[in-house]
Amino acid sequence: MSVMQHYYIKHPDGSLTAHYGAPPQGYQKVSTPSPIPAPLVSTPGSRPPMSVSTVPSAQAMPGAPSTGQFLYGAPLRPSVATPNMSGRTPGLSVPSAMPYKPMTAMPMTAMPVKASVPAKKEASNPKMAALWPKYEEKMRKEGLNEAAMAAFKYNFSVLTSGESTMIPESAINPVDSLPSYESLNVQTDPALLNRTVVLKLNGGLGTGMGLEKAKSLLPVTGGLSFLDLIAQQVKDMKTRFGTDVKFMLMNSFSTSDDTLAALSKYPELGTGSDLEFVQNKAPKVTEADLTPASWPSSPDLEWCPPGHGDLYPAMLGSGTLDKLLAKGIKYMFVSNSDNLGATLDLQLLTYFAKSGSPFMMEVASRTDADKKGGHLAEDAKHPWMTAGLLLRETAQCPDEDEKEFQNVGKYKFFNTNNLWVDLEALAKQFKDKGGALELPVMKNSKTVDPRDKKSTKVVQLETAMGAAISCFPGATAVVVPRSRFAPVKTTNDLFALRSDAYLQTPDYRIELDPKREGVPPNVKLDGMYKFVDAMDAMIPNGAPSLINCKKLVVEGPVTFPSDVAIEGEVTIKNASSDVKSVPAGVHKDTTLDL
Repeated sequence: MSVMQHYYIKHPDGSLTAHYGAPPQGYQKVSTPSPIPAPLVSTPGSRPPMSVSTVPSAQAMPGAPSTGQFLYGAPLRPSVATPNMSGRTPGLSVPSAMPYKPMTAMPMTAMPVKASVPAKKEASNPKMAALWPKYEEKMRKEGLNEAAMAAFKYNFSVLTSGESTMIPESAINPVDSLPSYESLNVQTDPALLNRTVVLKLNGGLGTGMGLEKAKSLLPVTGGLSFLDLIAQQVKDMKTRFGTDVKFMLMNSFSTSDDTLAALSKYPELGTGSDLEFVQNKAPKVTEADLTPASWPSSPDLEWCPPGHGDLYPAMLGSGTLDKLLAKGIKYMFVSNSDNLGATLDLQLLTYFAKSGSPFMMEVASRTDADKKGGHLAEDAKHPWMTAGLLLRETAQCPDEDEKEFQNVGKYKFFNTNNLWVDLEALAKQFKDKGGALELPVMKNSKTVDPRDKKSTKVVQLETAMGAAISCFPGATAVVVPRSRFAPVKTTNDLFALRSDAYLQTPDYRIELDPKREGVPPNVKLDGMYKFVDAMDAMIPNGAPSLINCKKLVVEGPVTFPSDVAIEGEVTIKNASSDVKSVPAGVHKDTTLDL
């Protein structure tokens, strides 16, 4: 018996097939990719080609092994018929000329656990071998847990290997279609709520908006902050569904104290470790030689947040994952604390549970306002491994592909960062991967002191939690209404959110008024309004009416009186240094020079 490698052969119609042994006569050998996840062990030449096409489901093949086993080394998708990005249900097939013959399959639970950076790979990476002990010593001295160290070790191994962290056009295909929220036909099951946790990411300080506390403490509407609205949402769910819906926050060291103090008036949500866990931190990497960054005058600046992909190792390292599983919690709905449209939806929960999928992403249709944000795509390089869904962020797009990246007609869907995760599947991924999910790594170039552009240049290694869609065989996505996506990243967003373009629903969600037909107003404020206090001074009586606004541009120092409505596309300019008031009334498709 020998371990056989596969490669592609090209058919006359242009399609590719993974093949073992000598290429058939007349067929072109195209490439020799890396071995498939569970390499086929066989007598050379004894196996026929493996098609990378699809059939309605894995169990459509008589005698096919059940979900969670491997056929010819490729993982089977769940047997539940859940449409993927092209409207078909993923699976595997063999060429039609060859009858299916079952082989001995290896259960996933029996697969050997490997280290987060396999010994063989580490040995072939001398730079990693030389530098890692310095990072390990630094992280242990700081008291980081094993999961945090394993996550950073994997990320650092990618950096030192010289592998590209970019996702070029040649590596992906567009996703043409997905199931939509409106098309879901499920009988909702309230009993699932007892096995579900709602988790909010709450680690951001909002420093980009001039804030020094958790951004979620920022007032949104009627004197209520993001946190107040979230607490009211959870209370409403508990009352409406008649069940004790589990709720948690992932805070940072910077937001924990303020957040817990603000939520003390809602004791029914929980306290202490039942209410929160704290995200990890990671060492900054010196750009010049990849050694741990050093800044003795302010050692705290030697560390950085590792991106919200840290959700998974933070859950593992804090003991939260094990604690939730011990309580019988299987499903997790996670979203950003600044997205007040993202509440626990029983229809989505039921659909996710019945699909058998380990991971589901809520996506929305891209508009021109979303063209610079990350998008969903299909992995063109490893079609035999999973449904092939992946997330491409701006930082992963080569400069030469930027135009196509922003093509909202080609890449139609963006990640809302509303995610559904099967916690049992997550625990199994950690077991199989040696304690670290192999999330795509993003390099963020900074200076060690962000306020001193002459300080040491560093690299921050970050991951995105939505990128885990490529880590789970059988992961899916569903298109949701824009009402489930109302985030606040800048004062432009906050300005619009405080206007009548958005409504507060009876269950304390903030969503676009239906009259907007899913398209938010495009607000572009002068840079002088980057910070919240400056924006507040501009609208002392509240934001103007934007219900019929397509685009609003503000240039120069202005204030809005209480009776102003913006319709269509309007630009307001004040070239002087004196603050001037916008005239009361309706302004439509015009430029106002004050």
